[in-house]
Amino acid sequence: MLRSSSGALDHVFRVFVPLLVASLLNGCSSLGYYGQLASGQWQLLRAREPVTEVIANPATDPGLRQHLQRSQQARAFASEVLKLPDNRSYRVYADIGRPYVVWNVFATPEFSLEPRTHCFPIAGCVAYRGYYSQSGARGAAALQKLDGQDVYIGGVEAYSTLGWFDDPILNSMVNWGDERLATVIFHELAHQRVYVKDDTAFNESFATFVEQEGTRQWRAARGLPVQPAEAGKQRDQFVALVLACRERLKALYAQPLDAPAMRAAKQAEFERLRTEYRQLRDGEWGGVGRFDAWINGPMNNAKLLPFGLYDQWVPAFAGLFAESGGDWQRFYRRVEEVGSLPVQERQRLLNRIAGKPAPTGF
Repeated sequence: MLRSSSGALDHVFRVFVPLLVASLLNGCSSLGYYGQLASGQWQLLRAREPVTEVIANPATDPGLRQHLQRSQQARAFASEVLKLPDNRSYRVYADIGRPYVVWNVFATPEFSLEPRTHCFPIAGCVAYRGYYSQSGARGAAALQKLDGQDVYIGGVEAYSTLGWFDDPILNSMVNWGDERLATVIFHELAHQRVYVKDDTAFNESFATFVEQEGTRQWRAARGLPVQPAEAGKQRDQFVALVLACRERLKALYAQPLDAPAMRAAKQAEFERLRTEYRQLRDGEWGGVGRFDAWINGPMNNAKLLPFGLYDQWVPAFAGLFAESGGDWQRFYRRVEEVGSLPVQERQRLLNRIAGKPAPTGF
């Protein structure tokens, strides 16, 4: 799924767009939109070249060469040990000459957290539209704002086509650390291994578990220590604040208030989120403001949409992996079995495996 415009939020936005190009198979409900998808994907395909050739080219920047060499070690590990697809994805490189490959536009009603969804025949229904140019995304966002929607644009540094094309390592990814790039390769290849239509939380949680367990095994294979439990703690605490704000907004929007009162209460909730963040930053975090830019920017419902999707079912997939005896092939078969269940049965099973009570209303 997606990389964000802030490195600190990469886990929240990464690969939120699995298979933009699949929308080209839809029946041309918006010729201009699908035209820019076709053009953007074609430009990306034309820019690819084998990583081996980039490494062998004397003109290649030494830093890039070294980075790509290490990326191929992680790529081989992904297929040989994690049993992820053994294809040309992430064995090709593309310099697209910009910091993001796509920009995603999220939209909600003013007093609702329900996303405006867009459905495609292969990728299923997703809570955004992706654009290969920032100007195209801004234009689409402006039109939805005129329609009274809350709108947010998030830049994405990487995405997966679920194996329909050989996904490249992009220039937008090469400034990451070697381990971060390896985790993205594990995550994206996981989407190619198992993908359930119309269930973003399932897909992202599955890929996140593969990323996390794969990274643990990748570190162990290189004789590196296990990452301390504190790693990612600040991000998790920040996400928890945002999710709590989202729950309060849901309760607010269910109240019988007129528009002016609802609008004032909505803004009060956003100010509460900012206050709680600053208290955490200035207290427990010792003034480290990793998320200052995000929290101090304009706030609306759409900006909150991506949070929570990546982690919802991770404990359940960890349980499935344990049930599979740590055997990756058995684990993937089990994930496919669970993914084939009707959605409510699937969620009941995942809750049981994770040790959580089933949601009410089932």
